Amino acid sequence: MSTPQRIVVIGAGGQARDTAWLIEELARAGAPYAFAGFVVSDLGKLGPHDAKERVLGDTDWLVAHRREVDALALGIGTPAVRLRVAAQLTELLPELAWPSLVHPSVILDRASLSMGRGCMIACGTAGTVNVRLDDFALVNVGITLGHEAHHGEGTVVNHGASISGGVVLERGVLVGTGARVL
Repeated sequence: MSTPQRIVVIGAGGQARDTAWLIEELARAGAPYAFAGFVVSDLGKLGPHDAKERVLGDTDWLVAHRREVDALALGIGTPAVRLRVAAQLTELLPELAWPSLVHPSVILDRASLSMGRGCMIACGTAGTVNVRLDDFALVNVGITLGHEAHHGEGTVVNHGASISGGVVLERGVLVGTGARVL
């Protein structure tokens, strides 16, 4: 068995906890991943709902321990912040991978799925063919994706939304919970 890829999740709030859970679900399903912990930009801003007990440190910690980490995953649900943080960390730590994470329960044509770096597709997502996700796109829980749907870089589609076939979401778009995009 190969050594699992040690993935640090950036952030410690709700989306970060969801991302850590996804990594752990993938590991249970046999993917070569291991959740290493959370890293945040400012330890002083951790709130009451953040996963403080699993926070490894801040960005300085990540730089100092870069040899103990194989990959990064964004646990940030705001498109503009996702894009900014991804650009900063890619420049700071170019050697670290950004794996795309797809929950085992996702149903879509994986053969025609196109995904860039650092994408995430959460549980309960159902789609069809020729779905395209650019770098750092996030598809949250219970989404439907139509044929040829295209999610631009850093887009976030929140829980229960439906994206019809042929829809193009431009860079940094946020689709709200339960929305229907035709």
